Amino acid sequence: MRKMEVIRAREPWQQAGAYYVRIQGMDRQYHIALREEFDEHDGENSRYIVLTEDGYPVATCRFYELDNSSVLIGRVVVLPEYRGRELGRKVIREAEKWILELHYTDIYLDSRTVAVGFYEKLGYKPVDNRIVMSWKFECRRMHKALTPPQRCAAAVPCLA
Repeated sequence: MRKMEVIRAREPWQQAGAYYVRIQGMDRQYHIALREEFDEHDGENSRYIVLTEDGYPVATCRFYELDNSSVLIGRVVVLPEYRGRELGRKVIREAEKWILELHYTDIYLDSRTVAVGFYEKLGYKPVDNRIVMSWKFECRRMHKALTPPQRCAAAVPCLA
């Protein structure tokens, strides 16, 4: 049985896994040059989630702060041969957990129009009806408000 691991990529070698997935999963498929793939949001101010299978990076996303209460998730990629296994959902959920731990309350993302339904199933809602171009992709801005987990009083049992 293969071992799946979630990495909150803090070290350069872990971030390299995120970059690898992005290059293999999107850049080659859509002919995106390295210069166009990497932007001012890559680096020390962004956080990366990397999913590995037996130590091999297979899915990723990044997020960075927009302001004191919100972040933007982007560069969500699953390698083509791993698609259909709900890894995109897993990488988003892992990012949301981390974002909540960092005390942000709002998440934004720019979804390719073909993926809007995927994000809606994860609780994201379109901000408006505008279509914006992100490189050569038509995208819609989406939003999700996070609710911190409720703390229970010692005398009252928590219901999950």
